[in-house]
Amino acid sequence: MHAFNYEAPSTLANALKIMKAHGDKARPICGGTDLLIQMRAGVRQPEFVVDIKHIKEMREVKFNAKSGLRLGAAVPCIDVAENPEMRRHYPGLTEAAHLIGSLQIQNRASVGGNLCNGSPAADTTPALIALRARARIAGPRGEREVPVEEFVVSPGRTVLKPGELLVQLLIPAPAAHSSDAYLRFIPRNEMDIAVVGVGASVTLSGDTVKAARIGLGAVAATPLFADKASESLIGNKLDENALAAAARLASEKASPIDDMRGTAEYRNHVTGVLTRRALTLAAERARKL
Repeated sequence: MHAFNYEAPSTLANALKIMKAHGDKARPICGGTDLLIQMRAGVRQPEFVVDIKHIKEMREVKFNAKSGLRLGAAVPCIDVAENPEMRRHYPGLTEAAHLIGSLQIQNRASVGGNLCNGSPAADTTPALIALRARARIAGPRGEREVPVEEFVVSPGRTVLKPGELLVQLLIPAPAAHSSDAYLRFIPRNEMDIAVVGVGASVTLSGDTVKAARIGLGAVAATPLFADKASESLIGNKLDENALAAAARLASEKASPIDDMRGTAEYRNHVTGVLTRRALTLAAERARKL
């Protein structure tokens, strides 16, 4: 691994000052489960590594029944997966966080880091898309918010500009009779990369779907919001016909590739299967609330 300078600011202002001073020569680090591997492989060679784990805003998990959730970008996945309030209000996101690597990795990796790595197969990103999450970004020109479905622009690339940091993920409070779910398919074991990942959220009014969102992972160059599949459910009962239509539209939204983990045809099929299952699970949870 090449030589680099290490900084560990304790405030967001200082972190932004360091990032601004060094521009694209600096990279933030949280758990390092992606960045350190990339540095060892020579894929990334930053001259300055800025450790953001000590910044208060980036380690906070704050939930309010009206305003929703503020999830710090550096909160470890294990803290998300084992947080009782998170599990109650956002079960799909906690499921996704629990699927990231081993327990050792979950103690280091964060949901924010998983998003910033820009992987099309990230587990937490489809779950965040389903929850209508927004990324709070701070940088030299101030702050901005970006919908999570627009955050990753290509494999390994995000909307973050030199000097910018993802500070928090902002997730709306769940409406009455709302819940979510995340499912993925992998060929071998729990530490494998998703062949397909699907996040779904559902809001019910009696037997009718009032709102729905479906996020897809590992089936395109970036994680996707399956807009047409989501819209097809609204105003309808979540019966076999509605599920079949949503599954078909989700599969049509996907544009997977053939690789060693599966063919494009197979991934399209699995996308439909997981969409049905994730919607069904989210609806079952919503009915209990």
